[in-house]
Amino acid sequence: MPTTKFFQSTRKIIGAGVNYKEILRLTNAAKPDAPVIFFKPISSLLDAADASAPPAIRIPRVFGGVINFEAELGVIIGRRCANVTADQAAAYIGGYCLALDMTGMDFILDARPKGLPWCLGKGFDTSTPVSRVVSRAELPHPDDVRVWCDVNGVRKQDDSTRNLIFPIAELIAYVSRYMTLEENDLLLTGTPAGAGPVRHGDVIECGLGEGLVTMRCTVADDE
Repeated sequence: MPTTKFFQSTRKIIGAGVNYKEILRLTNAAKPDAPVIFFKPISSLLDAADASAPPAIRIPRVFGGVINFEAELGVIIGRRCANVTADQAAAYIGGYCLALDMTGMDFILDARPKGLPWCLGKGFDTSTPVSRVVSRAELPHPDDVRVWCDVNGVRKQDDSTRNLIFPIAELIAYVSRYMTLEENDLLLTGTPAGAGPVRHGDVIECGLGEGLVTMRCTVADDE
């Protein structure tokens, strides 16, 4: 699937939060009863397919606090589906990508204790950089692929999707119970432990597997 087609026809971005076992271990938290699902607007997409020409993630001026990086495996829906089972889910996958889910932590930390939405912390422009599209043939075992991320050359995240709390098929099945998934919808599967803050001038490099795909982005204050 050409990356340009994906960008032109994506209709929704669905994220899964707190979905790696190591995060539960580090925080001494109980396993969620169901996936934690949130949305990001299409306007947050940033084309980072060309690793040799890293685009800039722009921090909005209204953000006075911490912006976190979160590297993730993205799953691209291949065809329309609703109410599918986990056993059926793989048939509806069109491909994959590497993604960053940039997050304004001030919004998140303020909203969560109050039970309020935190979409502004997830939805700012350029907050969802994505790599080129990875075909199913290139990634035959998506449930066991490394997701890693470096900031300024220092390794911050490194885990495998085999350690997802809710694997890909379960995420697709769960979301499809509540809404129809459409061709080229993007499902972000969650980020490994180690996500943290970045600031103006930082360079983020992340990847899937052993050189399968890499992505580089710079961080800059919005002009």
